[in-house]
Amino acid sequence: MSDEILIVYYSRSGSTATLANEIARGVSRIEGMSARVRTVPPVSSTTEAVDDGVPDTGAPYVEADDLEDCAGLIIGSPTRFGNMAAPLKHFIDGLSGQWLSGTLTGKPGAVFTSTGSLHGGQETTLLSMMLPLIHHGMLITGLTYTADDLLAETDSGGTPYGASHVSGSMGDRVFTDTEKKLARTLGSRVADIAARLKRGTLPPA
Repeated sequence: MSDEILIVYYSRSGSTATLANEIARGVSRIEGMSARVRTVPPVSSTTEAVDDGVPDTGAPYVEADDLEDCAGLIIGSPTRFGNMAAPLKHFIDGLSGQWLSGTLTGKPGAVFTSTGSLHGGQETTLLSMMLPLIHHGMLITGLTYTADDLLAETDSGGTPYGASHVSGSMGDRVFTDTEKKLARTLGSRVADIAARLKRGTLPPA
C-alpha cells in the first residue's frame, strides 16, 4: 500500500484550496506519510467547451493513477445549495471503473468544505460527499469532540463530519486558528489510520 494520502478538491475563490493545503500539513505530521494534492477542472454548461489539460496555477488535475496509488482519499468542495459543486461531482461520477475494481475499498476517506456563511449548508455538503465514499467501500473518518476543539464556542467552521471554513459573503474572511487546526487534525487522523492499516494494527477508536 502507498504511503500517500490523496487530497482532491475543487476551489473557486481559494478557500477550499487553503483547507486542502492545511489538511496536507496534517498528513505530513504522521511519520512515513505524505500528501498528494490534486484538483479537478471546472465544468461548463456548454458541452463543447474544453479546459486546458494543465491548470495555470495550483495543484495538478487528478488522474486515475492517483486513486490507484493512494492509501487514503480526502475530498473537498465549496458548498452549492447544501451540496458539493458540480466539478467535484462530475469527477466522482466518472469513477465507475474504480468502483467495480474496488480501488478505494478499505481505505480511509474524509471530506471538507467552505461556505460563505455559517449556516450555508456545511454539514449537508459534508454528508453528501461521504455517500459516494461509502459506496466505494471506504472507511469514513471525521473529527472527534474529545480532542478537536469542537466543543469550544465558535462562529467559524468545524464539524464532526469534516473540516470546514466560513469564508464570508465576499470570500475574504480570514481563516481562524481553530479552522486551520481542525483541517490539520483531519489530515493527521486519515494518515494515522492509513499507517495503522498498513502495519496491520487497529485504527484508533
